[in-house]
Amino acid sequence: MSETGFPALPSMVAVKRSDPVYMAHAYLTKVPVAGIVPFIEAFTSEGEIVLDPFAGSGMTGVAAAMTGRRARLFDVSVLGRHIGTNYVNQVSEDHLRKRANEVIDHARERLGHIYAAQCEICGDCAQVAKTVWSAVMECPDCGEGFIYYRSLEAADWKKSQMACPRCEAPVGSRCRRLRERPVVDSVNCACSRTQIEQPHRPPIHEANSAGLRWPDVTIEKSRQMYVASALGRHGLTSVASFYSQRNLCALAAIHAAIGDVDEEPLREKLLFAFTAILTRASKRYQWSRQRPLNAANANYYVAPVFYEWNVFDLFNRKVEAAIRSDQWIRNERRARLNWTPDDDPDITYRRASADALPLEDHSVDYVFTDPPFGANIFYSDMNLFQEAWLSEFTDSAKEAVIDRVDTGEVRTAERYEQIMTDALRECLRVVKPGGFITLLFGNSSGKVWQLLQRSIAAAGLEVVPELIAMLDKGQRSVKGLASGFENTATLDLMLTMRPAEGVVSELIDPPGTAVEEIVRQHLAEHSDPSPSLLYLELLRHGFRNGWSLSQLDLSHVTKIIEKDHRIVDRRSARVV
Repeated sequence: MSETGFPALPSMVAVKRSDPVYMAHAYLTKVPVAGIVPFIEAFTSEGEIVLDPFAGSGMTGVAAAMTGRRARLFDVSVLGRHIGTNYVNQVSEDHLRKRANEVIDHARERLGHIYAAQCEICGDCAQVAKTVWSAVMECPDCGEGFIYYRSLEAADWKKSQMACPRCEAPVGSRCRRLRERPVVDSVNCACSRTQIEQPHRPPIHEANSAGLRWPDVTIEKSRQMYVASALGRHGLTSVASFYSQRNLCALAAIHAAIGDVDEEPLREKLLFAFTAILTRASKRYQWSRQRPLNAANANYYVAPVFYEWNVFDLFNRKVEAAIRSDQWIRNERRARLNWTPDDDPDITYRRASADALPLEDHSVDYVFTDPPFGANIFYSDMNLFQEAWLSEFTDSAKEAVIDRVDTGEVRTAERYEQIMTDALRECLRVVKPGGFITLLFGNSSGKVWQLLQRSIAAAGLEVVPELIAMLDKGQRSVKGLASGFENTATLDLMLTMRPAEGVVSELIDPPGTAVEEIVRQHLAEHSDPSPSLLYLELLRHGFRNGWSLSQLDLSHVTKIIEKDHRIVDRRSARVV
């Protein structure tokens, strides 16, 4: 306990997104287990129950399992439940590896050597590790098609100098996309210790789709990401259109072989590895001349140059990643509990809405949750690629999100606020007297933060000022690194709440020049801070002092930085 009488917690929780659990399966805005464990250990004892009503990929359940707690997880997400359940689905390492090898053998037997290609060095049969594909685009001046990759290569890899090979008019990624074609193969051959990069050659064996089935789910125009990614203009209007024919066949053959596995725990764990490769196996994995970039998890973007990865290699790697994740969880349990558990952890995950939890009053000891952050991410849109193979879909009408454009879904800010209010009321109803509720939240808009303030007050809760912490997840995405330029917050606040005592005070506007003073104070106190850090320090001060946060946008902080003649380094996203 600290001097305040509350559990001692760090003001900044800094974690890395590189532990075996985090790496086993991607999910949007996933919180690393190391960011949750300190809170569970501070507010509960072994054997007590932790609730997460917005459970997502189930990281709260993993943290509870590692610390000897029980967990009750809920979410409307089909993919979230699939991932979260299988993280704690502990299976035999030997059996999983054996079944995975059998799955790949059956798939290869059905398809033949579809990733086999002739090595240009020795002439023998090599295995394609990945193929680079390029968009063929239309020159706006002469109307002829040009291969984007070849035009970029001719311009010495400088996009600003790209020209049409026929008429020499300036061209770029905004030209109309006509089709796609493979241009380069990276192959593994016995004649070389390293991968060989060579011009693309037709595979020795073409993929035969006869008898194979894969989902070709239509991406409806009502989906936010359909509009944001201009799918109609690019002809990417179904799930299958995001995959090459060869990879569709490989995925379908693996999926069918997994379905033939009799043992349910092993079958579900193999399906966990399968859904983990679907993004990387798609066209959404962007090519880079220096090194492969990550696949676009948060949008439908297909770059003008992208990779087609060997699906069998991807599946093998994810099976091994699942094994490492299981081992890590078991080792952490043994180390933290000082005893070897004989049974599986008591973690349940059910599909249910956070505003109507199927739990008894005062039945859980603590709540840790990470709800959707307004209009930041549209989970049901992005999960569609995996859920199509699971044959079950999240009901987008139940998502706690705010639509950016009107597509007829009517998911407004007012609706989101009501869901948050009702969800927090449910948390208060089911938590035991004296129990705490920790909510992780991040946004760059003051209006969204004020919406959260209203929801907390309407639910009968109050934020404990002494227990406000920040979460820094470490490595940043490309968009995250643009914080300060695209006004994207890259840190989150962890707000711990309790039942409100007495009458809730009215929020006040920040007095006078207080906002600028707080930002400048932390500019002086921190060494090379990011705009996000300064913004969260400002928000934390606002929560502690009863400010209305409605006008406190991240852009407000960046303007103060510019006013003080400071700049944000584009590489580090730090104020210098």
